Amino acid sequence: MLRFLTRRTLGALVILLVISAVTFFLFFALPAEPARLACGKNCDPAALRIINENLGLDRPVPVQYWNFMVGIFAGRDFAVGHCDAPCFGYSFVSQEPVWATIVDRFPTTLSLAIGGAAVFLTVGVGIGLLAAARRGTWLDKLFSSLSLLGSSMQIYFVGVLCLALFVSNLGIMDQPAYHSFTENPGKWFAGMLLPWLVLSMIFIANYSRLTRSLMVEQLQEEHVRAAQAKGMARRTVFFRYAMRGAVAPVITIFGMDLGSLFGGAMITEYTFTLHGIGRLAVESVQLTDLPMLMGVMLVSATAIVFFNIVVDAVYALLDPRVRLA
Repeated sequence: MLRFLTRRTLGALVILLVISAVTFFLFFALPAEPARLACGKNCDPAALRIINENLGLDRPVPVQYWNFMVGIFAGRDFAVGHCDAPCFGYSFVSQEPVWATIVDRFPTTLSLAIGGAAVFLTVGVGIGLLAAARRGTWLDKLFSSLSLLGSSMQIYFVGVLCLALFVSNLGIMDQPAYHSFTENPGKWFAGMLLPWLVLSMIFIANYSRLTRSLMVEQLQEEHVRAAQAKGMARRTVFFRYAMRGAVAPVITIFGMDLGSLFGGAMITEYTFTLHGIGRLAVESVQLTDLPMLMGVMLVSATAIVFFNIVVDAVYALLDPRVRLA
């Protein structure tokens, strides 16, 4: 198991290095000048030259990339002072430390992603299991129809509709907003509930169909039929034999969907005016803010890679063949 996790971790480090290099070098292919953005509208050549020197933008791009990567692990010196590790530099636009801004925004996105994942896994898998247990009945057909309807919806449309209906008109849900979980768990839950439901809606539809099809397939397997022939209880056969075989593919798909979950979080943050990492990434692209964009990209990619490693570890525990492979 240790060798398996070591291989996954080394592969993840290579992926993060490639992401950082591609993002950094593609940024400098853009026509906009970062120093001019940082300088503002009324910028003279002397001020522009000073900003280039202070930010290190007058050096070759490979040197800038090397200094950026070294700063993450060892800190970095700027004209405004020393930036402690992990140092992602200073924003070209706000002049604020990138890491401090990300730390301030990240809990919102993390709460949105984890809460949304908990909702769609619980509800989606639960609906799929119920539909498989009642396959062929009106309940199974109802769930199938609702899943098709749910998968065709878009976050920006359903989010605005839910805001108008449940918050403005009926008043049965709080206005979406992020509150610290440690300070007030109740307000945190109430403020994130509607974004969780909207973000997870499409995933619920997909996971319910996936779970149902996997369970129906597992119920036709020979070892499951043999357990039924031996007179085991239907519930025992369903959960101990069939469900165990269906869970592993669901976990694999969940690992691949984490990236989509962060992408969906970006749209959800804009829809509900939540100030998280996704919204920060869009703002950084619009303002051509390289340090902020690099920081957001690396932190988001690290989170996705980390969760994928955790999912791989759980999958390996469920299926020893993965470790042997």
